[in-house]
Amino acid sequence: AFDLPGALPVALASIPHAPIEARLLVEDLCDDLRNDRRMRGRYIEKAEEIEKELELAIHCAGIADLGERDTFPFEERTFLTRAIAGFENNDPDAIRGVLARRRGSVWASRGENREQWDLVQAALALLESCDTHEAQLAAHLRSLDALIDFYTSSLRDVDRLHRELEQSASAYLDPDGVLSEVLTVVRTRYRRLMEQVQGRFLTLVESAGWPAPGRLANTEVFDKFVKPRLAESGKRTAYLLVDALRYELGLELEKLLAEDHPVERHLACAQLPTITPVGMASLLPGASSGLSLEQGTGGLAPQLEGQPVTNVSQRMDVLRKTYGDRFHEQLLGDFVRGKPKLAETVELLVLRSTEIDSHLEANPETALSVIPQTLKLLRAALPKLRTLGFTEAVLVTDHGFFLNVQASAGDVCQKPAGTWPVNAHERFLLGDGASDSNNLVLPTAKLGIRGTFTQAALPRSFAPYRAGLLYFHGGLSLQEALVPVLTVKLAAAPKANASAVQVALSYKGGSTRITTRRPVLDLTISSADMFAQDSPVEIQIEVQDSKANIVGDPAPGGAVNPATRIITLRPGESCQVSLKMTMDFEGKFIVKALHPVTNATFATVHLETDYAV
Repeated sequence: AFDLPGALPVALASIPHAPIEARLLVEDLCDDLRNDRRMRGRYIEKAEEIEKELELAIHCAGIADLGERDTFPFEERTFLTRAIAGFENNDPDAIRGVLARRRGSVWASRGENREQWDLVQAALALLESCDTHEAQLAAHLRSLDALIDFYTSSLRDVDRLHRELEQSASAYLDPDGVLSEVLTVVRTRYRRLMEQVQGRFLTLVESAGWPAPGRLANTEVFDKFVKPRLAESGKRTAYLLVDALRYELGLELEKLLAEDHPVERHLACAQLPTITPVGMASLLPGASSGLSLEQGTGGLAPQLEGQPVTNVSQRMDVLRKTYGDRFHEQLLGDFVRGKPKLAETVELLVLRSTEIDSHLEANPETALSVIPQTLKLLRAALPKLRTLGFTEAVLVTDHGFFLNVQASAGDVCQKPAGTWPVNAHERFLLGDGASDSNNLVLPTAKLGIRGTFTQAALPRSFAPYRAGLLYFHGGLSLQEALVPVLTVKLAAAPKANASAVQVALSYKGGSTRITTRRPVLDLTISSADMFAQDSPVEIQIEVQDSKANIVGDPAPGGAVNPATRIITLRPGESCQVSLKMTMDFEGKFIVKALHPVTNATFATVHLETDYAV
């Protein structure tokens, strides 16, 4: 009643309430109840009860401005409407103002609300980054080198923020489409910037060629980073082949691994076309001089010194013939989850990961959740390698990718005139033809391709040759063709010192039943060791049923890193973590706070579902 800018609705006007003289007392009391963790849960219950009993949402439905305070949960819509209007009107200041007021809201402890505002925050971050980088772009277009440096030092953050937005969007349940306009606005803004970058990038490549002159090519990676390490017998080296680890994800992985080991990051130019059979073949020994692309009966057939290397078996045979019993290969997941036993002769271990690419190609709308799992496996592999006597690891990838979630029905490129017997993932053609306004056609030699094909064609924009692709690679863009190379010195594995810090998990001040599939838990870190106060603590949240099956995940956003799902806090800090429960699960479960490498348990909380039917 005090906060409404206008009069109370007629249906509520006769309900008794405190006089205006009590306003400060009432507002201070409600603030204290909302801010006191001991009372917050009770306040929420009472506010929800009163809202329902008095039918506040119904009686106030026609009021556009409900004031500045958030006494009842239905008032969220007013603030959200203001934020949405900020996106529609290109007014970031208005959005920031709304988010600042919502940051301490008691209703952030409701999972559905928290995801909603995390998505708004992610959208604003992307919008602002697009504005900043578009203003800087002109200063970095003088050469291919300058544009690549701009991308690897700064512009790749736009791709990171776009991926994080899509991860938040895929986790958010929005049946009414309340935030659809926000997503449309920021996706369009992202695409506009990247189309500008792409047009200039291809113009520079047309002049300079690919791989970029003076830059490391993926075909050189094995001979430069792995072969010298195997020249001296007795040293064990791991070679990790990660499918579709684009450059910005390589930085996230670098930060993750650097918590435990010394890491060096290098930039490489992927082999064209940027598809798995070609990219993985380019990572074999001798690829810089021996790799060629031929026409096979089933399409494109990469060859190394005349031998086919189209599939995994053929590529591993190259290493097996080169290194004999010094070589062994295994899937990354099998290595991490199993108990590997290697022959004493093994000095080159290849670990293969295909999860990111295969999941994104099969179901791009929901498969972004596999990225944290893959990064976790990569991190977990390193201490195991160390215990097996490996001193170094080299992590490489075949190609990157572009998230095309903002694609429309007409987002397709018509193929150029000519004969194009090979179509690589609807982004790259090999054959003969001529350039036009929509397609760039270049000699294959200009693009670093050897073999029987004389010309290559690719779209000048991000439109593929087939409509409806939400995720793609195969073409030539900064996102598809710039890839990371990480070299890691395998230091001793860190030990989780559970006694050095105290981790507390709780739900609604001690409640053991969740009534929503988006519960929010409180996570607090403390330490009695004065020397540990500034040391960050990494925590991984797992949600398991009685049989240790995963029945939920921490939702990305807030304190939860979208790429790794890791929470990093210092002693004395706290945060709230939203869980996304599996839709078909009901019953008892346990939430664990774990060390992300050793899986040592810091804290647990036992809960049970109590969903309303």
